Amino acid sequence: MRIDAHQHFWSVSRADYGWLTPARGPLYRDFGPADLAPLLAAAGIQRTILVQAAPTVAETAYLLDVAASTPAVAGVVGWVDFAQLGVAGEIARLAKNPLLVGLRPMVQDIADDDWLADPELAPAFAALIAHDLVFDALVLPRHLSRLLAVLDRHPALAVVVDHAAKPDIAHGRHDPSRYESWRADIAAVAARPGTTCKLSGLVTEAGPDWTVAALRPLVDHLLQTFGATRLLWGSDWPVLTLAASYRSWLDAAVEMTGQLDAEQRAAVFGGNAARVYLARRGRR
Repeated sequence: MRIDAHQHFWSVSRADYGWLTPARGPLYRDFGPADLAPLLAAAGIQRTILVQAAPTVAETAYLLDVAASTPAVAGVVGWVDFAQLGVAGEIARLAKNPLLVGLRPMVQDIADDDWLADPELAPAFAALIAHDLVFDALVLPRHLSRLLAVLDRHPALAVVVDHAAKPDIAHGRHDPSRYESWRADIAAVAARPGTTCKLSGLVTEAGPDWTVAALRPLVDHLLQTFGATRLLWGSDWPVLTLAASYRSWLDAAVEMTGQLDAEQRAAVFGGNAARVYLARRGRR
């Protein structure tokens, strides 16, 4: 079974997407199951993981409702305020819904770069572990060292690094030295056995003139560090559409993982997502 491990739906009228303004151009409209369904069918994708796009519990409830009426959605990665008092109780409440498979604070948008490493977030991470939920790490390269601090404190935490931590591909393809810190830090994260990484978001970071040649060295590094058993392919649709079509990104990812055998490819394009997100919650 092929699984898209990272896609979004949103409804503009909900008005809690602080980043979603008319300046976002083609993204500034509603995106729902009817928009994605033909793309999944054409690409041979059976299930998806639906990921939050707004830092509100209300949006998490909205996504869980959408998932309940959309058979293709296998699970939801939602949001809670990790720093709030009573966060453990809030996570326990949300975890009663079996469609919730993970939680994702929008670390990339938090002004304090050290927020993620704050020891006071420990109750949130402990609750994730207790309820078999994944921590989706929406981080940038500069946050990877802080993520390592979290992993040191919570070695049982299941972590998925979103979009390979968004390396600066737009500039790095012309100046590979820009990747040096990212390469070292993502390798350090990959060295921890509880971590996995999404093969997603790369074309958006590269821009509309992306090429397989520009992305391949990064994908090779991810394969070398995480291995085929800990990489999860995701589309990041509809954000993806700023730089590529659904099918062109899927085809590029298949090409860049062409050295894998059939079992390894099946893991990257579905099996790993099923294990990391669904089996953890007792689902298939």
